[in-house]
Amino acid sequence: MDFQPTEDQRDLRAGVRSLLAGRYGREALRASVDAGGALDRALWRELGEAGFFSLRLPQARGGAGLGLPEAVLVFEEAGRALLPGPLVATHLAAGVVPGAAEGTAVVTAFDLDGPLVAHLGEADALLGGALPAGEPVPSADPLTPLWRTAGPAGEPGAYRDEGALLTAALQTGSALRTVELAVRYAGEREQFGQPIGAFQAVKHLCARMLVRAELARTAVYAAAVTADGAEIAAAKLLADGAAVRGARDCLQVHGGMGFTWEADVHLHLKRAWVRARQWRTAAQAEELLAERLLAESAG
Repeated sequence: MDFQPTEDQRDLRAGVRSLLAGRYGREALRASVDAGGALDRALWRELGEAGFFSLRLPQARGGAGLGLPEAVLVFEEAGRALLPGPLVATHLAAGVVPGAAEGTAVVTAFDLDGPLVAHLGEADALLGGALPAGEPVPSADPLTPLWRTAGPAGEPGAYRDEGALLTAALQTGSALRTVELAVRYAGEREQFGQPIGAFQAVKHLCARMLVRAELARTAVYAAAVTADGAEIAAAKLLADGAAVRGARDCLQVHGGMGFTWEADVHLHLKRAWVRARQWRTAAQAEELLAERLLAESAG
């Protein structure tokens, strides 16, 4: 079996990367930070027009008729660009919630532990239920405003596997991006008359980041093909680890520079922390995998 992306899939990934580079570059990212994570509705509609949310809808319903393998490629690029907003929930709501596929509606979900909802103040609908009342609370990620509610008003259980897989793809994109940032900085920053990338300790940090990111990407791609719940749980577990640990290692490569507000590295770490709590946590993934292993051993 050939797990390499097809030419069409590579073109899709390149097209999304080009779109995001032109429409959501570093200046736009920083503008989002300054705006407290407020969604750009014009960008949201452009994503809808580009087919970001309707990617998996049948062509007869206005979609591209593609599948999970193509969706994870698209979401990997969104994670790489730190694109904000409830991307996963709106994508899953395409064809179910009016306006979601076209990007004219913002759909959020109870995908976090506890009664927390991301972007509730700007959402038009809630996946699997009615929009609850809530109050804003501090968020680790300046691009992901959080709202506390009285309790879940809808359970996105039917979407949990797909939501976890797409979130894992976002994490993978972020992990791969932090590898790029670390390697670039290691080649530019000099100490003792040579780039810090020449030092063995820095080489090892970058190498470990790459191994974790590529392992997560392989797991995400495989789970997209099989759509197996246990494989999705494993992919989410690996992708969360790659994103969080990769961002931490990237910070270490950058040294004091990495902790400044001007650097983008801290944004990847903060986003990775939040995503690690979305759709399926590490504890939930481990429990699901343990149940599968016990069932297989008993059988």
